[in-house]
Amino acid sequence: MPTFVRTDKCDGCKGQDKTACMYICPHDLMKLDQDGSETGHAMKAFNQEPEQCWECYSCVKICPQQAIECRHYADVVPMGASVQPLRGTDSIMWTIKFRNGNMKRFKFPIRTTPEGSIDPFGGKPMPKLADITAVGSFTRDVMGGFRSGNPAELIRK
Repeated sequence: MPTFVRTDKCDGCKGQDKTACMYICPHDLMKLDQDGSETGHAMKAFNQEPEQCWECYSCVKICPQQAIECRHYADVVPMGASVQPLRGTDSIMWTIKFRNGNMKRFKFPIRTTPEGSIDPFGGKPMPKLADITAVGSFTRDVMGGFRSGNPAELIRK
């Protein structure tokens, strides 16, 4: 089910030219209605093509006002229940409200290391540009270089 913006909570990210949800949406679905001509609500974000939404929750998690919600499938969240994430600097808190009024909260860390501290190439040898064209240069260290396929290892024969 697609995301939708609660216009009573949305502040258009305080009038910036690009809202947080516009920045994070991987499918570029979120849009800011600056003058109110498209939705009737000036300076409010909205999902311009709800049927194209991937339901990745990126916009829901990043919204500083918690103005974006997702209509959940009934088998995951029954009618009357809700799931709402709240993103902090180091974690995401998921609040689940059941139909009977009970609430549960789950907190998950966003990262396990300080931001900017990871060295992705640390401990790895520097690549040699001359070896790039050599056969087996990408598999030499893993499986001894290029080898032809063994029919016994193939899924389809």
